[in-house]
Amino acid sequence: MKPIAVTILTGFLGAGKTTLLRHILNENHGYKIAVIENEFGEVPIDNTLIGDRASRITTLSNGCICCSRSNELADALLDLLDAVDQGQLEFDRLIIECTGMADPGPIIQTFFSHAIICERFLLDGIITLVDAVHAEQQLNQFTISQAQVGYADRILLTKTDIAPDNATLLHRLQLMNARAPIYNVTHGDIDLSLLFDIEGFVLNDRLNITTPPSLFRRIPQPQNNIQSIVVYHIPPLELIQISEVMEDLLLKFADNLLRYKGILSIKDEPRRLLFQGVQRLYNADWDREWLPADKRKSTMVFIGIDLPEEEIRGAFTALGDTFVH
Repeated sequence: MKPIAVTILTGFLGAGKTTLLRHILNENHGYKIAVIENEFGEVPIDNTLIGDRASRITTLSNGCICCSRSNELADALLDLLDAVDQGQLEFDRLIIECTGMADPGPIIQTFFSHAIICERFLLDGIITLVDAVHAEQQLNQFTISQAQVGYADRILLTKTDIAPDNATLLHRLQLMNARAPIYNVTHGDIDLSLLFDIEGFVLNDRLNITTPPSLFRRIPQPQNNIQSIVVYHIPPLELIQISEVMEDLLLKFADNLLRYKGILSIKDEPRRLLFQGVQRLYNADWDREWLPADKRKSTMVFIGIDLPEEEIRGAFTALGDTFVH
């Protein structure tokens, strides 16, 4: 049985998640979509807002689903599966719209910590909406707003029709998350191929590292609690060395690491080693062989809260000649 693909919509209060969801449900994409929505602190979704295109709308009302009542999300997922198994419901995609104050981390963990949920659902990607009008203020005042950016596989910049000058904000977002492409979206209108089949939690080589554009005018840069670090290591690594480094980093800083991913060049091994993780959960596996045209090197991206940058870079520098930026 093919797992049901799951998309998580997150973003701070008023970023436009419901507008985007309405657009997704009303597009002629051929998917049967179920929705889980959390009404805490925001307008609840119902048919008057999004029409009748969702296979089922499940509303969670016991507070934010990222908090201590997160088991309510697991219960809702299992209820959906029961309805499918009993022939009462049919859908092939699930969208979870988080409240604007939700931390995506515990929501993500739900899909890896429950055996049945892990088997029957496949987390496809985290879509984070950022309000171009209010983003700078929100990012400065609320760490949770930064965390939502850090977890993202795609960042959608909304209200750019009102605030079209976004060079500084784009630079900041790319410093926070070097692996999430950024797209402008107006009134929820965006090509759905950019949002679906992301495979953000499938072990693959889609790093998509972005380099922030240079700013031509000197602007004081705000302090980000969330940041991204890209590490390149030129010589092939000993497998035992990289294992020890990663285990040590996770032992010390797992609570700081939101997302991390890499393509590794291993000594005396013709294949690439891929790894990725979310906080303490990570996996690795062998990929295809390095091709003659490949620039063989290890590439690693770390995204997290108050990352100990010097210690992370130092750990890899100690393994040999390292080029980092």
